[in-house]
Amino acid sequence: MDLERSCALVTGAASGLGEGAARRLAAAGIHVVAFDRNGDAVRQLAEEIEGTPVIGDVVDPDDCQRAVDRTRGEYPLRIVVNCAGKAWGERVVGAGGRVHQLDSFDSVLRLNVIGTFNVLCKAAAEMASREPTADGERGVIVNTASVAAFDGQIGQIAYSASKGAVVAMTLPSARDLAPVGIRVVAIAPGTFDTPLLSGLPEAVRTGLSREVLFPRRLGYPVEFGALVLHIASNSYLNGEVIRLDGGIRMPQK
Repeated sequence: MDLERSCALVTGAASGLGEGAARRLAAAGIHVVAFDRNGDAVRQLAEEIEGTPVIGDVVDPDDCQRAVDRTRGEYPLRIVVNCAGKAWGERVVGAGGRVHQLDSFDSVLRLNVIGTFNVLCKAAAEMASREPTADGERGVIVNTASVAAFDGQIGQIAYSASKGAVVAMTLPSARDLAPVGIRVVAIAPGTFDTPLLSGLPEAVRTGLSREVLFPRRLGYPVEFGALVLHIASNSYLNGEVIRLDGGIRMPQK
């Protein structure tokens, strides 16, 4: 794809992995539509990268359509990066016999799975309506899974279920969209230095770093963004889940 004549939609763009992806794509000359619930932060980011901010919730199909509509400009939508999501810690049966609450389980799956699905569908329809490149490609959708899909820890049943669903969506969506020249790839990040982990005690952060084979540190969002850019530029990557984790295999807790 001619990336410099493309538009990208990035969800969860105001912080963490989404911000890393948005900044890296913008640095490559791609116009970024930054979609996030945090209005102040996403406006600030869009100003810094000369992108377009969209405030909304990926769980709301109308908000997703509005974000996709904002990609219609000088260049066609060719890249979608789904980073909006959240983690949750709760045991199936915890202290004092407390049972995992359905509301919390449902909330994690709605954001991480339904939100990803909403954006994927709306964006794919927009991509499919555009003229393909010379090699028949119309674009790529990069979804964010997690190593928790494979190495779920104690208390991660909701998070692991949601990210496992993102993994399982990869191949069938790639097969569905192959006839219109759209690729689908998922990244399964390990422990990254994002707001998700920033609130943890330093001792816990250090412990997580020790589990990484090499380099023995938390990942940087810019490294996630670099992989997104490579996936966009490498047209032979399709229907695959790529672990980006420094070789970590998560222990049970």
